[in-house]
Amino acid sequence: MLYVGKRASRHSTTQEEINQLLVNHALAGRCVVRLKGGDPAIFGRLGEELEALRAANIPYEIVPGVTAACAAAAAAGVTLTRRGVASAAVLATGHECGGKEGPSLDWDALAQPGATLCVYMGTRRLAALADRLMDLGHKADTPLLIVSHASLPQQAIRYGTLEEAGVLAAEALGTPSLVLIGEIATLNKNPLAAGWTGQEVSHA
Repeated sequence: MLYVGKRASRHSTTQEEINQLLVNHALAGRCVVRLKGGDPAIFGRLGEELEALRAANIPYEIVPGVTAACAAAAAAGVTLTRRGVASAAVLATGHECGGKEGPSLDWDALAQPGATLCVYMGTRRLAALADRLMDLGHKADTPLLIVSHASLPQQAIRYGTLEEAGVLAAEALGTPSLVLIGEIATLNKNPLAAGWTGQEVSHA
């Protein structure tokens, strides 16, 4: 078992090294499992790893997982889409890679009424994102919640608004968290309804 996990600014192994480990161990005749949290196809570097396997003519099987946005919403006792409230869910990263080709994300287009904006890896830059959305005309009292360690015993759920985003993000900084922005964030503030034990829930 080899740990190759990634946290913000703390990558135990580069993506290139992970790709090579997959190829080397497979070519040595081993059955290799690349285990990820969440869904590997959603911000999980699946694309780079498949390219490496294909280039080496290594057969593979993908077992889909539950992406963090769905897990976080379920843990918080809300739904990403709700009839009459949210007819769409938008998945976006709050941490675009430095070498990305093409324009950066159009947050005004992504954060629309009637949609839930799900921001992955977004706590570090959430205050700036919230300010940008408010500058673009989004209401300061737009609801949001931050789910940290979704579905684990140390799970924490923080409710608030765009105006309070900086304070909430500071509390969650350093933990794997998912940010949900939109009206669905107000639908359930009862932590017991989420069905998990050991929750630490704070309300802004």
